[in-house]
Amino acid sequence: MIEEKKVRLKGFAKIVAQQVEPLNTIEKFKQDFKDKELKILLNAKDGKYAALLVIEHGKIYVEGIENEPKSNIKKEVVGWDGLLETKTQTFVDLLGGENLSMGSIIWKILTFRIKIKSIKNVLVLLQLFKY
Repeated sequence: MIEEKKVRLKGFAKIVAQQVEPLNTIEKFKQDFKDKELKILLNAKDGKYAALLVIEHGKIYVEGIENEPKSNIKKEVVGWDGLLETKTQTFVDLLGGENLSMGSIIWKILTFRIKIKSIKNVLVLLQLFKY
């Protein structure tokens, strides 16, 4: 039997993994997402790595993807279902959430500071924050 070598995450992908992978220990998360298969690409434009959040049948894990050249993160290559792209500081603000209102998030989208594709799939991130 061939054993898969665990890939070591770097940069932004490592930070995202540290935030979401503890969800695998929560039974309610496993039940709520047992029937979902979803890939969401979180790309910090000013970093070297993007984080591909993969949810499969109640489990969540993160893959690191180099975001240069830009063709590495195209939908056809990675197969993502949703995309959230912005600068690292905006991701930090979103995760902190203390001084960020829904109005300011909408303003960042309208002023093209946050890029979202397939918004219904990206909104799953809001569900993850409730655990």
